[in-house]
Amino acid sequence: MIRVVDTMSKISPLITIGPTIPSFYLDNRVENDKDYGLNLFHLDPSVCTNWLSTKPKGSVVFTSFGSMANLAEEQMEELAWGLKGTNCYFLWTVRASEEAKLPEKFIEETSEKGLLVGWSPQLEVLSSEAVGCFFSHCGWNSTIEALSLVVPMVVMPQWTDQTTNAKFVQDVWKVGIRVKVDKRGMVGREEIQSCIMEVMKGERGKEMKKNAIKWRDLAKEAVNEGGTSDRNIDDFVQNLKSSSS
Repeated sequence: MIRVVDTMSKISPLITIGPTIPSFYLDNRVENDKDYGLNLFHLDPSVCTNWLSTKPKGSVVFTSFGSMANLAEEQMEELAWGLKGTNCYFLWTVRASEEAKLPEKFIEETSEKGLLVGWSPQLEVLSSEAVGCFFSHCGWNSTIEALSLVVPMVVMPQWTDQTTNAKFVQDVWKVGIRVKVDKRGMVGREEIQSCIMEVMKGERGKEMKKNAIKWRDLAKEAVNEGGTSDRNIDDFVQNLKSSSS
């Protein structure tokens, strides 16, 4: 394996940059750099941020499965009842195409604890002190955002790179828990509830928070002036200039 990597580096040199989240959330070196400049869905962000501002520090479970994942109806029900069973506040992003999969009267029955929205300003949500846990599909962008913003995770990967990302979250970075699938191929409400409570209230959750702080600090160091990411970008630009002259 080492020989393969060494050979590839000679054929096609690779450099690493990142995390590539907006500057405001890490080094704050770029003025007014607060978002990516592109959203697939739109909603007044104050709906989420105002709701979060009324909640105690670390009390909210933020749940989002990105813009593409489609959970089976039974899995949506298990997730819904799992969230309700924690008795924690929760902010759940549910796309319009997924709403019909929710249990009947679920929104009404959880209105005192939960807020369901069709879209959320994820960076603003994750940076809120009210958020104590991110229940995620473990897409790469979501994972890096949570890692950079010190939010421990419960992850339920769906496809492609998400299982690899989940491996890093749980076993390498140690900033989260991956839920276990039962014999039916489902993640039951008890498993969901247990994992969330471990992150929110358990001893492992406290350790995850400490680890998340460590990785956030390393991310800041990388993108800051003179950091590895900063130097790699400069080297890349210099190489482009040299090859074009």
